[in-house]
Amino acid sequence: MIEGAPPVRLTMAAPLFIGSEIYRGSSYGSRHPLRVPRVSTVMDLARALGWLPPDRFRASPRAKPAALQLWHEAPYVAALQQAEALGEATPEMRDRFHLGTLSNPVFPQVFRRPATGAGGTMLAAELLARTPGVIHVPGGGTHHGLPGRANGFCYLNDVVLGIKVLQRAGLGRIVYVDLDAHHCDGVELAFAADPGVRMISVHEEGRWPFTGALEDRAGGSAFNLPVPRGYNDSEARAVLHGLILPRVAEFRPDALVLQCGADSLREDPLSRLALSNRAYLEAVRALLPLAPRVLVLGGGGYNPWSVGRLWTAIWGLLAGRELPDRLPEAAQDVLRGLGWGGGGRPVPEPEMWTTLLDAPREGPVREEIRDRLAVLARR
Repeated sequence: MIEGAPPVRLTMAAPLFIGSEIYRGSSYGSRHPLRVPRVSTVMDLARALGWLPPDRFRASPRAKPAALQLWHEAPYVAALQQAEALGEATPEMRDRFHLGTLSNPVFPQVFRRPATGAGGTMLAAELLARTPGVIHVPGGGTHHGLPGRANGFCYLNDVVLGIKVLQRAGLGRIVYVDLDAHHCDGVELAFAADPGVRMISVHEEGRWPFTGALEDRAGGSAFNLPVPRGYNDSEARAVLHGLILPRVAEFRPDALVLQCGADSLREDPLSRLALSNRAYLEAVRALLPLAPRVLVLGGGGYNPWSVGRLWTAIWGLLAGRELPDRLPEAAQDVLRGLGWGGGGRPVPEPEMWTTLLDAPREGPVREEIRDRLAVLARR
């Protein structure tokens, strides 16, 4: 840039939502935490609110096997297709690829569904590489997938594939921020010691996959912050301003990939954290100005009401919509129509049907969080 010249203004595309009907007609099975509807709820809720006009929605393509081999091993991709065709996993598939396990069962769309999630994230990366903007892919965020096997409910790793698409397009500085209750072990494996990728993960301590320790730097590419159970909105704000925002800003990313797994919310059955959805929205709002390209993904989240409300609210924020204090009847009907799909869990409190935003969940910022932020600040 010539000294004294005005800054270059990038042409920004309008916010885009990438989704698919495959999520409406598939689940991991009646005994799996991912039996609950999630992406379809977000699509229905956003449409009931008038937030998802046709020009802002794109149907996710299904990634082809060759495209998945940008990171995944060819024998594993072939096994995933074979498991879908057979409707079951062979003993070799279970032993070698971890298919047909309790965590990663074989179900009728076991290849098509994750390949659609990967296709959506890869498409978003391609679009953002060409034109700066913001894209929401709630079906993405499967951050545990490994090159040659399924792992932690994740058959493919769309996060890694999306970042690799951005890199292939010539973007040299990418930040990945992960707000899921579980550490992003697959993503860290892919980009450890890569100077062009900075990874920041905030996750519950002592929880599967038991990686992402405070001392784990992934060859200098990662900042990992395990947080204790009961992690609240005030603590999330301290982490946002004490770790996430300064480390993103100093990296000056060409693109930001943000994983918004909803299992850090208080209502989630698979974690012991206590955030409101306002804490996520505060983070998204603060991060948006820090990169010209922002890809916002889903991830974990196993309470259908809390997941649907969070990811819909995120889309409303990205799309510049005013978030209502009380939902209109059509939107309430979407939430009232949800269920656990079995398991005997209680129905939610009435405000989970009638509102989009949680009440704030503030609390003390505990000493262990202050101490861990201080350790990370010295790196």
